[in-house]
Amino acid sequence: MKKHNFYAGPSIMSQYTIKNTADAILDFAGTGLSLMEVSHRSKEFIAVMEEARALTKELLNVPEGYDVIFMGGGASLQFCMAPYNLLEKKAAYLDTGTWASNAIKEAKLFGEVDVVASSKESNYNFIPKNYEVPSDADYFHFTSNNTIFGTQIKNDPDVNVPLVSDMSSDIFSRPIDVSKYDLIYAGAQKNLAPAGVTIIIAKIDALGKVSRQIPTMLDYRTHIKKESMFNTPPCVSVYAALQTLRYYKQLGGIEAIQKLNEAKATLLYNEIDRNKLFKGTAAVEDRSVMNVCFVMNDEYKDLEDEFAKFATSKGMVGIKGHRSVGGFRASIYNAMKIESVQALVDVMKEFEKAH
Repeated sequence: MKKHNFYAGPSIMSQYTIKNTADAILDFAGTGLSLMEVSHRSKEFIAVMEEARALTKELLNVPEGYDVIFMGGGASLQFCMAPYNLLEKKAAYLDTGTWASNAIKEAKLFGEVDVVASSKESNYNFIPKNYEVPSDADYFHFTSNNTIFGTQIKNDPDVNVPLVSDMSSDIFSRPIDVSKYDLIYAGAQKNLAPAGVTIIIAKIDALGKVSRQIPTMLDYRTHIKKESMFNTPPCVSVYAALQTLRYYKQLGGIEAIQKLNEAKATLLYNEIDRNKLFKGTAAVEDRSVMNVCFVMNDEYKDLEDEFAKFATSKGMVGIKGHRSVGGFRASIYNAMKIESVQALVDVMKEFEKAH
């Protein structure tokens, strides 16, 4: 039976990425060595890093004056590194979920934090609107997609200060205007590669402005200068990222990927809205294209466990919702085929007929 992987992260990857990475683990670039054991200073791996950085710039139309770096530590390390490098006096943050809240907590270690708006009281089921970002903020930070609560900011905000964004769960899913940002960061384990590497896009002129001393390892300039090779990078994850980037280019780039993602999300949300057993949890206008959260309608709550077992028996993997929301969550990242979304829709229809 075919398995359909709806895990939120680590999550589905394309067969192109999996196969090519597996091959390189056995024999990397014809060296007779495994990717897991080759030196990151070898000419073969340096070529991998250079191409991965170049392809990121190409796919996201990264303008001059920016650089792309690959680091370890996940997005959680960036919650600290971003304010360490950019927060001199005050930063503005939008609180839209667990990861945004964690980023706020870390930023408060480095200066004043103005939380301009929050949807916490509504269990983060919508994106706040009509907030004001103070003009004296060093930057405005937001989390573009909220994996736990299924909400998403689908456009680059128009504010009067530089932008910083955690795009861990929707980077490469839609075009972005990089020129609006001082910093973009994303953990790889949703739309890029296995866990272990984080991609950072930094505006070079925005760095080196804070008065504090920054430890060498935590200074973005260190990694820019050393071209992501200051310390040993997570080589397998970087190689897998390169395969994913090549795959995205083959698909036709980010605009083509966006159309595929919107088609998948529309298919699933239409079924949730049609099916009498289910309802979505996020405000309709803020529904995530990456993480679709839904629950049983109130009168069918007692069928929740039964549906979970039924869906699992049909090959649906990882659809249990986060404990903060309950119910179900279908993560439909870039690598997810529309056929798998259709399979879940068919399961929902079949379960409806039975009840």
